[in-house]
Amino acid sequence: MRIRSLGVIDDAVVELSPGFTAVTGETGAGKTMVVTSLGLLLGGRADPALVRIGAKAAVVEGRVVMRPDAPAAVRAEEAGAELDDGALLISRTVSAEGRSRAHVGGRSVPVGLLGELADDLVAVHGQTDQQGLLRPARQRQALDRYAGDAVAVPLEKYASAYRRLRAVAVELEEITTRARERAQEADLLRFGLDEIAAVEPVAGEDAELAAEAERLGHAEALASAAQAAHAALAGNPEDPEAIDANMLVAGAHRALESVRSHDPALGALAERIGELGILLADVAGELAGYADDLDADPLRLAAVEERRAALTQLTRKYGTEGTVDAVLEWAEQGAARLLELDGDDERITELTAERDGLRSELSVLAQTLTDARVEAATRFASAVTAELASLAMPHARVTIDIRQTDDPEGVDVDGRPVAYGPSGADEVELLLAPHPGAQPRPIAKGASGGELSRVMLAVEVVFAGTDPVPTYLFDEVDAGVGGKAAVEIGRRLAKLARTAQVVVVTHLPQVAAFADRQLLVEKTNDGSVTRSGVTVLEGEDRIRELSRMLAGHEDSVSARAHAEELLAAARADG
Repeated sequence: MRIRSLGVIDDAVVELSPGFTAVTGETGAGKTMVVTSLGLLLGGRADPALVRIGAKAAVVEGRVVMRPDAPAAVRAEEAGAELDDGALLISRTVSAEGRSRAHVGGRSVPVGLLGELADDLVAVHGQTDQQGLLRPARQRQALDRYAGDAVAVPLEKYASAYRRLRAVAVELEEITTRARERAQEADLLRFGLDEIAAVEPVAGEDAELAAEAERLGHAEALASAAQAAHAALAGNPEDPEAIDANMLVAGAHRALESVRSHDPALGALAERIGELGILLADVAGELAGYADDLDADPLRLAAVEERRAALTQLTRKYGTEGTVDAVLEWAEQGAARLLELDGDDERITELTAERDGLRSELSVLAQTLTDARVEAATRFASAVTAELASLAMPHARVTIDIRQTDDPEGVDVDGRPVAYGPSGADEVELLLAPHPGAQPRPIAKGASGGELSRVMLAVEVVFAGTDPVPTYLFDEVDAGVGGKAAVEIGRRLAKLARTAQVVVVTHLPQVAAFADRQLLVEKTNDGSVTRSGVTVLEGEDRIRELSRMLAGHEDSVSARAHAEELLAAARADG
């Protein structure tokens, strides 16, 4: 991980061990910035105050090695990212103005994607992160994860039934609480459908009636025009001497007919003039028929206008496009909606029966979940209690309280009211009795700071076999602990590192001695941490740092001897 312009860090590279990495340094040297940097890579809040004074932006870049089929790799590829030789490159930039950008696998992505990837990559534990696990909801999730398929399988069935129950309940409530509004809607629909049925409109009828009204309204002018056109084409019987189009065309045809044999071109023109004469005769005949058939009945015109007025009244009320077709479409939709509204009583009966059936199903599934959680809680509590005995809390006892809250939402198999939630009817709470005779209390109230840190560590060690997260980060989770308990914490962290990558920011030499790799964070004279300010400690350098952590300075003979003893004991234990 490379860190630039973040807090006291100017430019530094942090190389983490595959096993157990301890990050040490004097107070204020910038150890916490390592945790902050990882938090930014995991989608944490971008605070412009983190940007180093004088810099335009803080940049954190990380290289995460993972299998191509790992959940985080699959999710990153779905977002368009690519793995580089089995590693995913992640970067986060925070400007001094507060703007934030994220890149994954060479692709710019929303910052929210980093948070999604973090769920499958790193479990962060610090004083603030512990507070999250103190919440009963988080404790239930942790227990479910520990229980495995015994809870996961029925929980999936329960969740599906629960979602359906919520949907049924919402629909049932809507139907029953809006009964009056739905009845009014049904009355309006019936009125409209009756009004449309009384008129009996036909598709396209309004356009046909409009054309007929136009024709009837101008019948005399149309008849006069048709008669005049007929006279021009075929002649006027009352004026035998008048010249008409048929007569002129016939004369032209006779003139060419007498000489057509002398030139084929002229013959072709003669034929065309003959065809013209035939066409004129046809048109003249149709004009005569049009004039004879034209209906100028004022009664028919009145009937058409009356029908058009009735249709116009419908289109204004029900035709959004002002047409009869739109009215018919409204009627079709209204009839379907009315059928739905009229079926409310039947639907209420169906929904009520389905709701009751789902409640019974949920009751059985919830009991299955409770039984599985109780069994897992017994095993889990015993395992954590055993771990605490190794962490200098030999008399501490951990139990898990699983209880149900009363609520009229549903009824369980014994007829008791029970609250159905998305994850069942159980509330899970981790209880701690730190010494014999003490009443078990919620760990938030029953444990001191140091005890709480050890409880959290014990929980993670127990979870190690079932937790899919490959990396754990502990930020001074050993605060308030010393002596033998510190040695046991180091031993447990080393045990956890056998199955996962563990990164610990610590001030305890007893913990750091168990690390596979120890990193030292130190400032330069100007108060910044440069690239050379994060170094891997080996041999003599590591002994000097452990001596400083033990006695406050590197050259203490007794501290050096103790440091060498710690390292030897840690290696022997491993």
